[in-house]
Amino acid sequence: MKRLYRTTAIAAAFLVALSGCGAKESQPTPGTTPSAAAPATNIKIVLDWTPNTNHTGLYVAQAKGYFAEQGLNVDIIQPGAGGADAMVASGAAEFGVSNQEGITLARTAQVPIVSIAAVIQHNTSGFASPQAKNITKPKDFEGKVYGGWGSPNENAMIESLMKNNQADPSKVKIVNIGEADFFTAVKRDIDFAWIYYGWTGIESELRKEPINMVYLTEYSKQLDFYTPVLATSEKIIGDKPELVKSFLAAASKGYQFAIDQPEEAAAVLSEAVPELDKNLVLASQKWLSPKYKDDAPRWGEQKKEVWENYAKWMQDYNLLEKALDADKAYTNQFLPSGS
Repeated sequence: MKRLYRTTAIAAAFLVALSGCGAKESQPTPGTTPSAAAPATNIKIVLDWTPNTNHTGLYVAQAKGYFAEQGLNVDIIQPGAGGADAMVASGAAEFGVSNQEGITLARTAQVPIVSIAAVIQHNTSGFASPQAKNITKPKDFEGKVYGGWGSPNENAMIESLMKNNQADPSKVKIVNIGEADFFTAVKRDIDFAWIYYGWTGIESELRKEPINMVYLTEYSKQLDFYTPVLATSEKIIGDKPELVKSFLAAASKGYQFAIDQPEEAAAVLSEAVPELDKNLVLASQKWLSPKYKDDAPRWGEQKKEVWENYAKWMQDYNLLEKALDADKAYTNQFLPSGS
């Protein structure tokens, strides 16, 4: 299974690529509320990785006509070499799927992208291993081999969890396995890896290959960050606020449909992306749908403390060069009030 999210190393690469690059003007879009007589506004939404159930609400909004109701003609695309954040920042796409880490890195490097909605309310990731390896807590990482992407963020996650549980992070061997399949790697090269349970964990259930999960949120409040989020640029927000409002009205309706009707939503995603395993999509959707909104007052809602907590953690582990201005990194102002 391909990884669902870009890593710190990849995020850092897009920051280098964007240095000195201003946002480009996207295709002309009206700044007024769409009407039946007005021509549709063409926009692009760039995903963070290959299509999966994190993106279901977008595909539902497209298939059910929610974007069309808002006067939007939407093209859902996959990211180029620089990643989704780079495309949004440069104006190559009006909206994108990102994550709190990437936006935090971008903002502290003066790249003007903004999170406009949390797709999932709480972090569902953690360190996974086959049950036979008996890795059930951070202390059990000692003497084991971790396979990752080679990102400083991964090392910091392991160190943070282990130090908070009186374990020695120097006793973990860390190797770079790139995009190697989790199930193959844990049988051959490594003992544990970082996954998102909503996809790879559900796949383990379907394969009848049980795993143990050490969830980040069970050991650190600071690591309960938003992943993924929907993002746009400051330029789009400043020049076309009604476009942002219209986009989120449709996206919110799509994710609410996925919350209320996970089976039908899974069918929409499977039809839109037929190469996906339908059984995995359905099982993943049933597991993930309640987690989109979870305990938030509405889908997409973000909290300042979540942004500040994670940025502080990144600073503590020397992953940020300067403090984050959280108020500029995210906004709730374009979310529908009743979503």
